[in-house]
Amino acid sequence: MATRFERTFHAGWGLMDSNGHLRNTAYLDLGADVRMMFFAEHGFPMQEFARLRIGPVVRRDELEYFREVRLLENVTVDVEIAGLAPDGSRFAIRNSIRRADGVLAARVTSHGGWLDLAQRKLVAPPDALRAALDAMPKSSDYAPIPV
Repeated sequence: MATRFERTFHAGWGLMDSNGHLRNTAYLDLGADVRMMFFAEHGFPMQEFARLRIGPVVRRDELEYFREVRLLENVTVDVEIAGLAPDGSRFAIRNSIRRADGVLAARVTSHGGWLDLAQRKLVAPPDALRAALDAMPKSSDYAPIPV
């Protein structure tokens, strides 16, 4: 079983909306940051994406809200794979955002794939990236994605 991967962040002033809550795009940004931290720590840092001229492309984000996050609260963001195509070219990656008290505040599910920057099309990931995907914890509702 893959090891849980999570990072803790401070909900600072720049992440707030006019109601004093974590703004909707902040959830997306925190999820993306944790995804990229996961890949970097699993042998696929940003320099490798640049060298190979491939990168993640998100085609759709789903954002579910459960509880508020307020100014100066800490939040913990984890990452799981919720779906993967057999060749690895398409993915559904999920981030759960929890308040310091452990309560689930929001869930982001990002659907996308690996874009070849020269060909401008989705491609199967190289072996090192596929290994990182395979090391990502699976969500309880994980389902393969048809190609």
